[in-house]
Amino acid sequence: MASDFSLDRIRFNLSQLRNHLWVRPLLVCLLSIAAAFLAKLADDTSLATLLPQIKLDAVETLLSIMASSMLVIATFSVASMLSAYSSASRTATPRSFNLVVSDDASQNALSTFVGAFIYSTVALIAVKNDYFESAGLFILFVITVLVFCLVIAMFVRWVDRIARLGRMESTIEKVEAATLQALQRRIKKPALGGVPLQQKPQGKPISSKTDNSVVAKEVGFIQHIDMSALQACAQEQAFRVKIACLPGTFTFPGRVLAYINKDEGEPAEDDYKRVLSCFKVKQSRAFDDDPRFGLVVLSEIASRALSPAVNDPGTAISVIGSLLRLFSVWSDRDTNTDEDPKCDRIEVPLISTQDMFDDAFKAIGRDGAGMVEVAMRLQKALYSLSQTRNSDVRDAAEYHRQLALKRSQRVLDIEEDIAAVKDAAQDLKHGNS
Repeated sequence: MASDFSLDRIRFNLSQLRNHLWVRPLLVCLLSIAAAFLAKLADDTSLATLLPQIKLDAVETLLSIMASSMLVIATFSVASMLSAYSSASRTATPRSFNLVVSDDASQNALSTFVGAFIYSTVALIAVKNDYFESAGLFILFVITVLVFCLVIAMFVRWVDRIARLGRMESTIEKVEAATLQALQRRIKKPALGGVPLQQKPQGKPISSKTDNSVVAKEVGFIQHIDMSALQACAQEQAFRVKIACLPGTFTFPGRVLAYINKDEGEPAEDDYKRVLSCFKVKQSRAFDDDPRFGLVVLSEIASRALSPAVNDPGTAISVIGSLLRLFSVWSDRDTNTDEDPKCDRIEVPLISTQDMFDDAFKAIGRDGAGMVEVAMRLQKALYSLSQTRNSDVRDAAEYHRQLALKRSQRVLDIEEDIAAVKDAAQDLKHGNS
């Protein structure tokens, strides 16, 4: 049987583990316990005659101080992080929560504080039970001093980060960075490593065994498609697969996910099960393989900022700048790559640029139509995208620019404001900011 081992699946699973706060603290706790007993190895060597003597009381005092203080600091850090997470969900959008949770600096700080507490506690118990001799005691003292210095450095760095974590600017930056990574992966593999399918197959909502379609069994969103496992299965059973739903698609029982075309004969029941197992379906969308989700989240942040309760056009303008940078990267991609796909038995529909623009700009054009400064910035951003060399981006940008202009003309009452929005793109054309 072909192996379903997949580096891409490992990459996706490791990325998902970053969203769990317990992973890094657990690993650091294991390392801290190992470090506490590492000093014992020195007692079995001749280092006892070379190393200076350390008083037992000095080591016990240092470990006691660290053990009593680290638990307090760890508790304080958790409370501060939860406050920042709550602030990000309230001020930006709840969909940004996973990105804020996966902040490396905060997770590293929490792991360091908890690990230092575990280390000091275990080491203190060992010291009080005369586990170490003179050489081991000195090595333990050196390790303790190093851990203490690491805690101080991490605390100072963490205080600077926690002051920014959860703020609007930081959240927008994180969403933009996650979306950029997803876009770059899609640019590198426009068909997820498979063969591009120019026209998405249209299937029935409820499948039947006669049309060789693989249907979903649960309600949720496709987070990941294991292309390597799918290719291995297709090679082993001699069939081809046409993907009908990309990551980010909402599924429900009976929705067609893929089609199986057997080289000879009809697909077996096990073939349908193995193909279905390659689709990871969860209750929410994920950023990793779904660049459109990042665009949706940015659009949600801007829409919330434009609501009457918030009335923050500056945030919407900042989001428009992020979207402009992202679509500039997308428009500069090479669409004529002829690299041999690794998954040549799988046909995958390409992501729609028009759908991406709908995700990004439709809500902003609607909610910001009555704010002159937002409407003008949107006109300038879309005009700049309409001048790119990529025809799909150019057409989608011009469509949304005209649509946003119609919305503003419908909402704005003052002629000078309407004229300013109309002339925004022309000002950019003539070199004005």
